[in-house]
Amino acid sequence: MKDADDKVEGGPRIMAAAHDLEMEEDVNLNMDREMKEELEEEKMREDREGKDPFKPKKVHRIVSRWMLPEPVRRTYLERANCLPPPVFIISISIAELAVFIYYAVWKPQKQWITLDTGILESPFIYSPEKREEAWRFISYMLVHAGVQHILGNLVMQLTLGIPLEMVHKGLRVGLVYLAGVIAGSLASSIFDPLRFLVGASGGVYALMGGYFMNVLVVSFAAHIAGCFAGMSIGYTVFSCFDKALLKDPRFWIAIAAYLACVLFAVFFNIFLSPAN
Repeated sequence: MKDADDKVEGGPRIMAAAHDLEMEEDVNLNMDREMKEELEEEKMREDREGKDPFKPKKVHRIVSRWMLPEPVRRTYLERANCLPPPVFIISISIAELAVFIYYAVWKPQKQWITLDTGILESPFIYSPEKREEAWRFISYMLVHAGVQHILGNLVMQLTLGIPLEMVHKGLRVGLVYLAGVIAGSLASSIFDPLRFLVGASGGVYALMGGYFMNVLVVSFAAHIAGCFAGMSIGYTVFSCFDKALLKDPRFWIAIAAYLACVLFAVFFNIFLSPAN
């Protein structure tokens, strides 16, 4: 009788164990199926990205890890692409390099570290005596005083400008860059009115100001003005990812403040400048 009772009691235990084993196998099968589906989706996603020649994710991922804080990396990776390519910042850099080479070989130079012969007579340089030639307030960015000067500007503007343009495109980057260039020359004409001005530092510092919003600058009027242009217009332009600039009230506030400063600088140069 005892053996019979043991067999009767053992039956339910065996059935329960078999049921548990069957459920565990089902769970494992479901997990394996889910993992397989996730891997397939990930592979398909990678294949799609690999087929897209304008979205090199590995390059963008390296750039984001090197240059960006953690909270904004995802937004950068979602928006960065090479279509259209970063034409503005590359074109500006080529133009500046071409002008430098032209003035370096146009007249024989004793050395290339500092250029003096030729650039002071250039129609591009900002000259206090020729302020009525208004294009000089912008064209001075094309002229550089030496190898160290142009290499520093080119490295900085390419390092910052290309990633920015892959996200925000040439129109926005060009707006910030030129705003910094104009702000630099106008500020220099007010705070250092008798000084000649060369170099694209105003535009470079505008990109830096818009990019980092907290930049250590040396005490030159053009650099500081470019930085402030970047911290106002640049910050507004580069932080406006998902909506049109014209619909962002911060953009119009920044533009109004910028134009007010420009009008004051123009008034100062016409009526109050010691260079008159």
